[in-house]
Amino acid sequence: MSHFRSYVNGINKFALGLVVASGISVATYSGTRAQEAVPWSHGISMHGSPALPADYTHLPYANPQAPKGGRLSLGVQGTFDSLNSYALKGAWTSARGMKERQMGSYILESLLLRSNDEPFTLYAHLAEAVRMPDERNWIEFRLNPAAKFSNGDPLSVEDVIFSLETIRDHGRPPFSRWYSKVVRFEKTGERSIKLHFKDGSDRELPLLIALAPIFNSRTTDAKSFGNTTLTPPVGTGPYVFSEINPGRRTIYTRRDDYWAKDLPQKIGFDNFDEVVVDYFRDYNALQEAFRKGDTEALLYENPSLWGNAGNFPAFEEGKVVKDVFERGTPPHATGIALNTRRERFADKRVRQALGMLLDFKWINRTLFNGLYKRVDGYWDNSELSSIGRPANELEKKLLEPFPGVVTEEVMAGTWRPSEADGSGRDRKVLRNALNLFKQAGYTLDQGKLVHGVTGEQFAFEVLVRLEDEEKVALALQRTAKLLGIDLSVRMVDAAQFEERRVAFEFDALVNIWYSSLSPGGEQYARWSSQAADTKGSRNIVGAKEPAIDALIDALVAARSHEEFVAAVRAFDRVLISGFYAIPLYYPPAEWVARWTTVEHPAQTPLYGFQYDRWWKAPKE
Repeated sequence: MSHFRSYVNGINKFALGLVVASGISVATYSGTRAQEAVPWSHGISMHGSPALPADYTHLPYANPQAPKGGRLSLGVQGTFDSLNSYALKGAWTSARGMKERQMGSYILESLLLRSNDEPFTLYAHLAEAVRMPDERNWIEFRLNPAAKFSNGDPLSVEDVIFSLETIRDHGRPPFSRWYSKVVRFEKTGERSIKLHFKDGSDRELPLLIALAPIFNSRTTDAKSFGNTTLTPPVGTGPYVFSEINPGRRTIYTRRDDYWAKDLPQKIGFDNFDEVVVDYFRDYNALQEAFRKGDTEALLYENPSLWGNAGNFPAFEEGKVVKDVFERGTPPHATGIALNTRRERFADKRVRQALGMLLDFKWINRTLFNGLYKRVDGYWDNSELSSIGRPANELEKKLLEPFPGVVTEEVMAGTWRPSEADGSGRDRKVLRNALNLFKQAGYTLDQGKLVHGVTGEQFAFEVLVRLEDEEKVALALQRTAKLLGIDLSVRMVDAAQFEERRVAFEFDALVNIWYSSLSPGGEQYARWSSQAADTKGSRNIVGAKEPAIDALIDALVAARSHEEFVAAVRAFDRVLISGFYAIPLYYPPAEWVARWTTVEHPAQTPLYGFQYDRWWKAPKE
């Protein structure tokens, strides 16, 4: 054994001598050997390791015995005028189901596939193997030789490069910003590609790249990619479009030649021969279509409607059932977003005062049967939340460069949204809110709240698109009137709502900040200073706060779970202390009614229910 070891060492020294003689630096040679030593894997995770072994047979929340066949009819509120959600134009009004968690990824796929039963873990898909170093300054993929587009074209390395470059150059944020961080594409083999980054400071970036949609470079026009289009993309997904009725309906038809149908990550998924998605501008019309059986499942977000969801004959006959899906992730934070680009909302004390005017007890009792829970922060009911937790030393260190940004109560973990007595006119709360307005330069003059310098009455408009949102806004309007505030409520349709939201042409509107157990790069688009002035970004409120920018950098750069949790909690404290929104509510679970013509697995994944693992119930 010793002779063999000496022989190997001699070979290594000889190779190193050749490297030096050829003019290649020892550092470059060592770096190349270190890269080659990084092992290939069946999956990667943001923190820790994938939960499933390399020889797993199916994802735990799928039913491997699910029968194939039949049609699934779904309905959604809204409309669509595009088939490209990655373009700036038409991004928020594109057709549902092409690539998303809840509806399904019927058309477009990515190099790796996300497990929705783990915080942020990806498994091999279009790429049969992946590897990246601990520094995360590069990631390499080895493509699956079986992967094909729906027109029969094989997936190539050129398709991967084309997709990332096209979205980088012509797509919308945050995708364009993420993909622009690839500094070099290196084709390392006929079926392998390595993507190099400037450094490994954004530790989530390799995973975000792995989830990029892959387009067919031979059928996609890069120059027109940024425009709305009704030309269906050629994807690698399990379905193709068989009908496109703009604004009204799409029909997906399952491919018989889908390349991944027998792979473990897709076993138990994509079970219907057809999936129909109908669009309804009005929720009442959508609900009526469900009751008639024209759509087979309906997600309820209103507790009152959920309570009455069974008041029709089909439910009483057992043809319709109500399912409650418990999620393991933080609830989505719903609130009335205040556009700080407007001068009237520039002062944080004004925003804080407005938040005190919402009487959640009264609204929940009278409008929602007491079924909603109050939003406290942005990651409630999870270890990422700052609510009820004093800042630890790691958080304090992160916040040290930004004194005064976080309020004392929030820092101590004792802050909660202002709670009125449920009367709709709590005098104590009104006095406290008025005091904040006075500190911001307003006075109450003859029943009107006016600015001490300009003499103008404090007035703003709340933009809503749903009846429930309108009811909440009207309740806020009644309370605001007691302080002399001229609050108006405007109802618009879904298309106009999205148009004004994307263009930041509003004073205030009801918004949802979607939460996960692995917040990362998407937070730049939602909260960063750069995104505040970028049309189409998700920085709805126009936040421009250096502490926010620094903490997003910190959470994406965190190398340990402890560092990550501390960064998110500190981030949560800064957002709460900014009073960018009036906190509203969230449902304690996902409420879905369905006809018994369709069934689903018993296990709910961590991130909630999804239609692409349902199947057609056998006929009796």
